[in-house]
Amino acid sequence: MSQKSSSLTQLALQKFKKNLWGVLSFWLIVLVGLIAVFAYVLSPDNSENANQMHLSIHSKQPGFTVEMLVIPNTLTSNQSFLNRIFFGKTHPPSEIPITSYELEPYQIKYTEFASEGLDGLEKTITIPTDIQTSLRPFVTSKTFYFGTDKYGRDLLSRILVGARISFSIGFVAVFISLILGILMGSIAGYFGGKWDKLIMWIINVTWSIPTLLLVIAITLALGKGFWQVFIAVGLTMWVEVARIVRGQVMSVKEMQYVTAARALGFTDFRIILKHILPNILAPVIVISAANFASAILMESGLSFLGIGAQPPMPSWGGMVKDHFRYLLLGKPYLALLPGLAIMSLVLAFMMLGNSLRDILDVRR
Repeated sequence: MSQKSSSLTQLALQKFKKNLWGVLSFWLIVLVGLIAVFAYVLSPDNSENANQMHLSIHSKQPGFTVEMLVIPNTLTSNQSFLNRIFFGKTHPPSEIPITSYELEPYQIKYTEFASEGLDGLEKTITIPTDIQTSLRPFVTSKTFYFGTDKYGRDLLSRILVGARISFSIGFVAVFISLILGILMGSIAGYFGGKWDKLIMWIINVTWSIPTLLLVIAITLALGKGFWQVFIAVGLTMWVEVARIVRGQVMSVKEMQYVTAARALGFTDFRIILKHILPNILAPVIVISAANFASAILMESGLSFLGIGAQPPMPSWGGMVKDHFRYLLLGKPYLALLPGLAIMSLVLAFMMLGNSLRDILDVRR
């Protein structure tokens, strides 16, 4: 039995390797997952939530370069190394965009960056060291590869850190939908009768309510926030899983090996868990990939409406919301870049789901 299972797994892997779009989608998802985990290591702005604002250089084009005066933060931080890697610096140094500067012992005179046609303010700052011998820690050149948003924050850093929201909501929502969907679908399909009628009534009522309105209602009931959105999305996605599991269980429970398990006196719980569920995993895996994509789109829509992740936490949907007006103001990249990120990740999950459907279909 184990050899047969192993051979089927190897056959599925061989079929998957031949599916070009499935392989590309899988590695894109892996790449985005790694970016989400190590976002603060990869981000040029590694402050918490990538929230370093420079209002004087707001809405600059990709590739914009400016000189920065970096002022070390005098506050002492007990932040651990791992916490800084996974959650960003809580007390980052201050950065001031400048156009020119003059060196004096223990002082820097600088002119702040100003938009075209305006003169920047001239200021002086005291530095507790002789900068004549070491200027590098205080004045540096910084390039914004994706430009800056309307608050002067690094758009690349915001997109990298924002990947965490999309990836996290996918995992949490799919996990909740699988737990509820498999539980409800198994009970309805295996026991039938009153249990089936009751659960199908709940599924039909839930499905009759527009998904977005239901998510908004649950979110408002739980309160605005990061985890509330995750739970709300997960609680609306279980019905599809439950319907598929119910149908599969109803067809599988009449198989001979299930009848033999009943004759041997196995409990209903053991029959469902050990004999039925392992044989209906293929369609559940496919619907999980589709639900992952749906969860990402749902979170983006909620963030666009202002109900999702709250500022200053970066979210791809929130970034589109903040900058969609710039589509008509000659700076479309501010909304298009996070929009392309959403589209790419959703497309990858949908294509991965299609590939898994083809691979796990025994008729092919």
